[in-house]
Amino acid sequence: MASIPCISHPPITSKLNNFFPSPHVSASNLASRFLGTKKSVGWRSLTSRIGPSNGSKATCWFRFGKNGVDAQGAGIYGSQARDDFDRDDVEQYFNYMGMLAVDGTYDRMEALLSLKIHPVDILLLLAASEGDKPKIEELLRAGAKYDVKDGDGRTALDRANEEIKDFILNFSVQRA
Repeated sequence: MASIPCISHPPITSKLNNFFPSPHVSASNLASRFLGTKKSVGWRSLTSRIGPSNGSKATCWFRFGKNGVDAQGAGIYGSQARDDFDRDDVEQYFNYMGMLAVDGTYDRMEALLSLKIHPVDILLLLAASEGDKPKIEELLRAGAKYDVKDGDGRTALDRANEEIKDFILNFSVQRA
């Protein structure tokens, strides 16, 4: 476990206003609550150090790797269940993978959604077509079914190349 001491310094107070005779420049204008900022006015340089601006001290603890929280344990990746996916996820993936740019319309996506196929299964059909292994793994962990058929009667396995087909089948065997 790594610890990072976080020490802050008190904020600039109005006592420094005597150094700035102009009504447009004051110490309060130069003080910043943002971390790591530096401001300069003429010969005077003011630096705001990392940490809270109230002068307190804190120690921050981070856990990384096998002994810490991984992305799945933190709920960032792979922790979604089948019903956590919806129409918006399909649209975002469609856009992210550039399918809208290629097709020019949402017709292909809308056609799949109109078949009343669960969104996670639609995502698997699309990811299999694109050969997107990380997304396929995420979707299979969430409970996507690779034998669901699209409007043409094709499954994710039918849409996939040989490498992706083997990946899906091996993943499913490992999970069983």
